[in-house]
Amino acid sequence: MASTSVFCGSITATTTIFSRTNFPAPISKCLDDNFAASLSYGCGLATQFNGQQNMRVRYVRAAAVVAEALEVSPATKSGGSGSSLPEKKLRVLVAGGGIGGLVFALAAKRKGFEVVVFEKDLSAVRGEGQYRGPIQIQSNALAALEAIDMDVAEEVMKAGCITGDRINGLVDGVSGTWYIKFDTFTPAVERGLPVTRVISRMTLQQILARAVGDDVIMNESNVIGFNDDGNKVTVLLENGKTYEGDVLVGADGIWSKVRKSLFGPKEAVYSGYTCYTGIADFVPADIESVGYRVFLGHKQYFVSSDVGGGKMQWYAFHKEPPGGVDGPSGKKQRLLKIFEGWCDNVIDLLHATDEEAMLRRDIYDRTPTLKWGKGRVTLLGDSIHAMQPNMGQGGCMAIEDSYQLALELDKAWQKSIESGTPVDIVSPLKSYEIKRRLRVAVIHGMARMAAIMASTYKAYLGVGLGPLSFLTKFRIPHPGRVGGRIFIDQAMPLMLSWVLGGNSSKLEGRTVCCRLSDKASDQLKKWFEDNDALERALGGEWFLLPHGDDTSALQTICLSRDEDKPCIIGMVFHEDFPGTSIAISSPQISEQHACISYKDGAYFVTDLWSEHGTWITDNGRKRYRVLPNLPTRFHPSDVIEFGADKKVVFRVKVMKTPQRTTDRKKDEVLETV
Repeated sequence: MASTSVFCGSITATTTIFSRTNFPAPISKCLDDNFAASLSYGCGLATQFNGQQNMRVRYVRAAAVVAEALEVSPATKSGGSGSSLPEKKLRVLVAGGGIGGLVFALAAKRKGFEVVVFEKDLSAVRGEGQYRGPIQIQSNALAALEAIDMDVAEEVMKAGCITGDRINGLVDGVSGTWYIKFDTFTPAVERGLPVTRVISRMTLQQILARAVGDDVIMNESNVIGFNDDGNKVTVLLENGKTYEGDVLVGADGIWSKVRKSLFGPKEAVYSGYTCYTGIADFVPADIESVGYRVFLGHKQYFVSSDVGGGKMQWYAFHKEPPGGVDGPSGKKQRLLKIFEGWCDNVIDLLHATDEEAMLRRDIYDRTPTLKWGKGRVTLLGDSIHAMQPNMGQGGCMAIEDSYQLALELDKAWQKSIESGTPVDIVSPLKSYEIKRRLRVAVIHGMARMAAIMASTYKAYLGVGLGPLSFLTKFRIPHPGRVGGRIFIDQAMPLMLSWVLGGNSSKLEGRTVCCRLSDKASDQLKKWFEDNDALERALGGEWFLLPHGDDTSALQTICLSRDEDKPCIIGMVFHEDFPGTSIAISSPQISEQHACISYKDGAYFVTDLWSEHGTWITDNGRKRYRVLPNLPTRFHPSDVIEFGADKKVVFRVKVMKTPQRTTDRKKDEVLETV
C-alpha cells in the first residue's frame, strides 16, 4: 500500500496531492483507498493557459483533518554526502524527466528546494534510453555532477566505461589510417577532472531517478501548458490536472511544449543527415588502446565507440533528405551498400549487428537564442539548445545548465534571507541564461562544424568530382585534407582544453582531484606520437584469410607470435621446418615460396626467390612486389598474393576472438583494426 503526503503550495492555499510511489509505477494508480475516501472535491474552475481555450479543471482538496495528519514537516532533506539541509519554501516545477530534468531536480533538491518532476513516460524517457543507446559523459559534465552530488557522480563513474584514457580521434574511412588523434586525458588530469566515460542512458536515468526520489517524480504526467501570473506559475497536464509552483523549468527536449508556449511554434533545424545506430557484441583487437573513432568520408561518416561489457556502439551518418524509411530487413543491406569499400572497422561492425538492433532517426538541432525564458519560466538542455551529436556534448551541456540554474536560485534565496525580502525569481533566471548562453553557443557551433568537416572530407583529388573521379587512382592528397590536418592539429588541443576544462573553475564546492581508477597506460603518450607503436600494441591474433572470388582451395592461416616459429608457405609440406609449414597446390606457388616471421610486435613476409613472386596491396590500394630475401613488413587489412595470377590471395585480419556474425557466409570474419 503506497504511502501518501499532502504538500501545500508555497504561494496559495490550494492543496495538491502527490503519491510516493516506487519508480516507475503510475502515480494515479497508487493512492491509498482509505485516504482517497477522505477527500472532498471542489467545483471546477475555468483557467486559461497561454491563449489556449478555457478548460475546466478539477482541484483535489484534502479534508483539513487529513492534511494536518499527513502534512510534511519542513525539517530536512538529505544531501549527497549525508548532510541535512533545511527545506526552502520554494517550489520548483520541472517539465521532463530526461537526463537534464533529473540532474536539475537533483541539484535543486540538494540545495534544499521542494521539487516536482513531471514526466509522461519515465520508463523509457521519451524513448531515449531504449532507442538512442549509451551516452558520452565527458570530463566537464562529470565535474559538474560531482559539484551537485558526489555520491551520485561516483555511482555514474563506476557504472560507466572509461574511454578518455585511450586514443580517440579521426581516421580515413576507406583506409582506416589515423588522420588526427584526440587527447582527452591530459586536459582532464591537468585540471583534476574525471576522465570521460560512456554509460547506458537507461542506467544513468535509473541512478538519477533513485537519487532524486520517486516521491519527487510524477510519472504519466505530460506538461502541455502553463500560466505565469507574476506571483506563481501553474502547469497544466495532459490529463487535465494542474499544479502550482514558484518557478517552471522546461527540460522536455527538442520538441519542448514549454518552449512552444513561451516563444510560439518554431521548427527544429534539420542537419541534412539521417543517422543509423546500433550496438554489437564486438571486441576490437585494439580495445586496450583505442576508445572511439570517427571515420571520415564524403557526404557520410561513421562513429564507433567502446561502451564496455564486450560491446561496441556505432553511428552511421548519411547526407539525404529527412523522412526516409527502410523496408523490412533493409537497414543493414542499405548501410553495407553506402559504406561499400570502407575499411574493415566499419564493415565488420555492420556485419556484427543484428538487423533488429539497427535503428534510424533524422538529426535535428535548434539554434541557440539570446532569450531562454520569460518571467518565472526558463528552459534547459535540448529544449533551448539541442545540438548535433558530433561533439558528444548535448547531455553534457544539460548537466552544466542544471548546476548553474540551481546555483543561481540558491544565491537568490540566500540574498532574500539576508535582506529579509521575498525571493526574486526572475533575476536568477536571467543571470543563469546570461552565464550559459555564450559557452553553449560556441559548443553548439562546434558540433555543426564537426559534421561539415566529417562529411566533406576528401582524401584524394577527384573524390566527389563525378567525371573527374578517375583522378583518385593517382592518390594525390586533397589540399583540403592537408590544410585541414594542419589547422586541426594546432586548434584541437586548445579546443579540447576549453570544452573539457573551461567550466571547471566555476564549480563551487568541488575538490580538485584525480582518481587512481582514471590512470591511463604508460604508453599513451607514445601511442599519440607513433602509429607504429600503436599497431604493435594490438592485443589480438593475426590471421591470413582467403580473399577473392574463389577461395575454396585455401584455408585460414593463424600466425604465431613466437619469434622462433616462423611460417613457411610452399607447394609441398616441410616436415623438418622448425615452425608452421603450409602447403598450397597452385601452378604459381614455388616449392619454398615465402616465409612469414614475427619480431617485436610486427609481422614480416620474405619472398624466397620464388618464380612468380610475392605481392602486397596496402590499405592505400598500392600494389608492389616484395623484394627477394628481404623481410617486408605488412599491416592489418593488407592483401598478400603468392604468385602473380591472383589465385592465392589472403587478407590480413587482426581479431581479439572469432566473433559471431548474423550473416552466414563462411568467408565473413569480424573484428579488425
